Amino acid sequence: MQPLPFPGPPRRRRGAAIVEFALILTLLVSLVAAIFSLGRAFWHYDALSKATRNAARGLSVSNPATIASLAVTAAKTAVTTDVTSAGLSSLTNANVDVACLDTSMSTVTCTNGTSPAGVRVSITGYTLLLGEQIPFLVGSSSTFNVTLAPATTMAYIK
Repeated sequence: MQPLPFPGPPRRRRGAAIVEFALILTLLVSLVAAIFSLGRAFWHYDALSKATRNAARGLSVSNPATIASLAVTAAKTAVTTDVTSAGLSSLTNANVDVACLDTSMSTVTCTNGTSPAGVRVSITGYTLLLGEQIPFLVGSSSTFNVTLAPATTMAYIK
């Protein structure tokens, strides 16, 4: 019976371990970067959602005599101010949509002196680039734009 051959010098095994470690490290770093990128997307959506909620809350108790002339503009400004203070950028009043609602929750024109049944504050046209932090995936296939469009609807209280 012949003895089994020796597997080789330790150098060869050490070289294989380095290659395996490099492959696993690449996957782990990519996974951590993907988690970071998704966490960033959730953070952006949460900040936008809170801003719409605060603006809708203020609009729902505004004076009906000045709802169209003052309250709508104030709600838009409140959203952009909240979003900017949260550290997000590139949101303007043009990205904020404020609507008055009738009793069937259909959109109607806000008019001074008329109390709507509800109000809706929403964000439109806000995109976030995902995937730019993922290393080793260079090219257009590794990044994509995600549109975030949170909205808050509340009953008008006054």
